[in-house]
Amino acid sequence: MFPIQSIRADFPILAQRIHNNPLVYFDNGATTQKPQCVIDAIVDSYTRTNSNIHRGIHSLSQCSTDLYEQARERVRKFINAPHGREIIFTKGVTESINLLAWSFGEKFIHEGDEIIVSTMEHHSNLVPWQMLCERKNAKLRFIPFFENGELDIECFKTLLNERTKLVSVTHISNTLGTVNPIKQIIDLAHAQGVPVCIDGAQSVQHTAIDVQALDCDFFAFSGHKIYAPTGIGVLWGKEQWLNDLPPYQGGGGMIKTVTLAHTDFNEIPFRFEAGTPDYVDAHALGVALEYVQSIGITGIEQHETELLNHATKRLQEIDAVRIIGTAAHKSGAISFVVNNAHPADIGMILDKKGIAIRTGTHCTEPVMQFYNIPATARVSFAMYNTLDEVDFFADTLRKVVRMF
Repeated sequence: MFPIQSIRADFPILAQRIHNNPLVYFDNGATTQKPQCVIDAIVDSYTRTNSNIHRGIHSLSQCSTDLYEQARERVRKFINAPHGREIIFTKGVTESINLLAWSFGEKFIHEGDEIIVSTMEHHSNLVPWQMLCERKNAKLRFIPFFENGELDIECFKTLLNERTKLVSVTHISNTLGTVNPIKQIIDLAHAQGVPVCIDGAQSVQHTAIDVQALDCDFFAFSGHKIYAPTGIGVLWGKEQWLNDLPPYQGGGGMIKTVTLAHTDFNEIPFRFEAGTPDYVDAHALGVALEYVQSIGITGIEQHETELLNHATKRLQEIDAVRIIGTAAHKSGAISFVVNNAHPADIGMILDKKGIAIRTGTHCTEPVMQFYNIPATARVSFAMYNTLDEVDFFADTLRKVVRMF
């Protein structure tokens, strides 16, 4: 039995009421709520061990440094990376991909080269590559998707050629919920000698991640999507790639020696962590990952799949509702539109009943353009959500639809 009640008790925010209704939080694709152990880890760090890391010889600095590096090891274990030195702490997926676009781009992208992404990407995995291609006079190529939200893999095969230098694709679409066949994408790209970056922002909290089994070259995720604080994230990369990339930013911590004429850079991962890192939230991220592991990612995935399937069924029973994205393999989120109603109006009315959903383009404007719609409403699930909440949402939505 999935321990849903004990899990919910670990998240203090879920006990509050919104407009005198119990909070039903279905905006987990935007950010997840935080368990008490993560909140406690932040408070404890600032009250007992706070000190800048890696540079101090006093006890607080040593303790803070140890917690930071322990967090790196926890991340390594969570995604089954071979080495802790391959784990780079960033602000989140956005910075991770910007880091890669700049560093990889400076070293390996030249005029006429090509980078492949999909047309369902979050702007974080689209705009940095557009900027790189403009800077380097390179070309961005796109894997299209079908009406049901599944990628056209046959088209992807035709895009790969001798000019392709990188493929960067989302694991799970934040808008469509599509679980992409990333292992197949990785194998096809590697057959052509092309490295692959995976945007794991919407997958790391829903399914087990093993970067060695996937054999991807880079993997990025954000802490706040997996019950950790905002402003902390990870870029993992294979050591042979990271050792060959120039640093993204300059400053303290990323150097070995500095003279007025020249700087020798530090080894990985430190050469990519310029300045004072967010060591407190890195520690809290490690605590969040241990919390998820204590529950078990397999049980979480099964529970969330049950939520997704039940919500899909309930939405399909409402005639005026159209689900956007009907891939055979989905996870995490359902986007939908309602006839004669703007998604923002739907979201505002549901909020009066304590139901928090996301409305808008979800930073995937090309997806909206593909379906010729201005926006969608989106419900996205986490391990603390319940089937009763799904039913309350569906019953309330049915009443809202009648209003339009």
